[in-house]
Amino acid sequence: QVQLVESGGGLVQAGGSLRLSCAASGSIVYINSINSMGWYRQAPGKQRELVARVSSDGSTNYADSVRGRFTISRDYAKNTVYLQMNSLKPEDTAVYYCNVVAWARNDWGQGTQVTVSS
Repeated sequence: QVQLVESGGGLVQAGGSLRLSCAASGSIVYINSINSMGWYRQAPGKQRELVARVSSDGSTNYADSVRGRFTISRDYAKNTVYLQMNSLKPEDTAVYYCNVVAWARNDWGQGTQVTVSS
């Protein structure tokens, strides 16, 4: 059974920082087939959008709106992906979802709320 456990959301003032984490668990077959891990976010009334993603080869891509402020990293031994968010802005307020793409699977975490006050 695949499980994604997210943590790290919360309330922060503009200019502050938060770190999100998402740990994936499941069968050995599943863990070994993980391709990319990433974060998406969805603000009220808006579509879910990619924030950042890291592939199995370590390559990363970021949304233009977060590049230079957010950093995604992956601990392969712990099957965990992190999102370090610095210089947060009110427009970063959203529910952040972990996403893991593996062979024949595309799984989502339950979401964690990030609220940035001005």
